[in-house]
Amino acid sequence: MKAAVTRQPGPPEVIQVKDKPIPEVKEGWVLIKVKAFGLNRSELFTRRGDSPNVKFPLVQGIECVGTIAQDPSGSYPIGQKVAAIMGGMGRFFNGGYAEYTLVPLEIVFPFFSELSWHILGAIPEMFQTVSGSLHQALEIEPGETLVIRGGTSSIGMLACQLAKVKGLTVISTTRNPDKRETLLKNKADHVLIDTGEVSMALKKVFPDGVNKVLELIGTRTLKDSLKCISQRGTVCMTGILGNEWTMHEFTPMGDIPSLGRLTVYMGESKNLSKSLLQDFINEVEKGTVQLNIDKVITIDKVAEGHQYMEDNKAKGKIVVVL
Repeated sequence: MKAAVTRQPGPPEVIQVKDKPIPEVKEGWVLIKVKAFGLNRSELFTRRGDSPNVKFPLVQGIECVGTIAQDPSGSYPIGQKVAAIMGGMGRFFNGGYAEYTLVPLEIVFPFFSELSWHILGAIPEMFQTVSGSLHQALEIEPGETLVIRGGTSSIGMLACQLAKVKGLTVISTTRNPDKRETLLKNKADHVLIDTGEVSMALKKVFPDGVNKVLELIGTRTLKDSLKCISQRGTVCMTGILGNEWTMHEFTPMGDIPSLGRLTVYMGESKNLSKSLLQDFINEVEKGTVQLNIDKVITIDKVAEGHQYMEDNKAKGKIVVVL
């Protein structure tokens, strides 16, 4: 099989397509014939050597969609469409950047759909992250106000749509004024241009602040996002679009407003149920939810896809189709 192998920590060029043996199936694991997979920013950090305890060379990829090739447990028939997500995939064992991948049974989610593989490939990690962030971490409710910091990312675009379906008022941010119309067409009620600080501009529209903030940029803007919330408001840090893991100066009794809440969402496959995934796929099929896919590429372009992410050029999900 062909696989995009990250030979060692480093820049995107360390990812090279190589021939590898198809993995041998074992008890408790399932062999998937990969049809498509999305590229994720967490994979960028892994490639650079920033994920702890990861050993190279490695076939990265924390998600994929495809069909069952072998299942010793008999849980799924050969040919069953499935998604696989997280659970150490692409970090502690070889992941989805390949024509076949061997994954634990518990991170496999069956589904039925006639959608094209490039659309299905954009769904698993994106949906798991958005659903977990909004419903489990932020516990959004109809009528609330929500700021999405990093609104033009694939996560930000989908979060806006799902929050609007739930009945929230959404304020999306972008650094690029040219993307204002894109966010408005994606159903955002307000758009703020992010200069690194949006709290002052936000307070002109919502003087008391907002109920919830989905922080997708990360440590670079976290302090300012905390200034956006109303009393008993919540900030959830889910993304690191700013490419910085660590905040060098942070004073909890000062940077977190009194009675404010700060949480993080680091989703796992256990946060995603089979029924929730199927329901979401059904909504995409009906056109209720529009996925934001920026590029569809082939496996030999994975390194270029990583560079595209690192340069912050992506306006949505990058999907690799085999």
